[in-house]
Amino acid sequence: MSIYPYCVAAWLMLAGAYGIVRSRNMVHAVVCLSVCQSGTYVLLLAVGYQHGATAPVFGSTTTPNRNVVDPVVQAMTLTDIVVSATVTALLLALAIQVNKRQRTVDPNELVALKG
Repeated sequence: MSIYPYCVAAWLMLAGAYGIVRSRNMVHAVVCLSVCQSGTYVLLLAVGYQHGATAPVFGSTTTPNRNVVDPVVQAMTLTDIVVSATVTALLLALAIQVNKRQRTVDPNELVALKG
């Protein structure tokens, strides 16, 4: 088992989190959140990977002779991708509405929202 996918996942998550913390623009923060979420895809796929395993497709009721990749992890990764796309679309729509009403996307300049 290689440690490289785990390092890539950690790097993506840390780079995304750093971008969110340092962002002065809502759209930039949404993009950094997407980068951070892509680290979870790599992590999930790295957890479910088995060297020399085949696809989890069975043609009969007998058990396979070889190892198969865990299909639950693949399904969780696809679900994570769909949820990420939905969250990104919702946050970008929210940033557009804030820009229409406040004429800025800088979170520090949104004084009307304090309270």
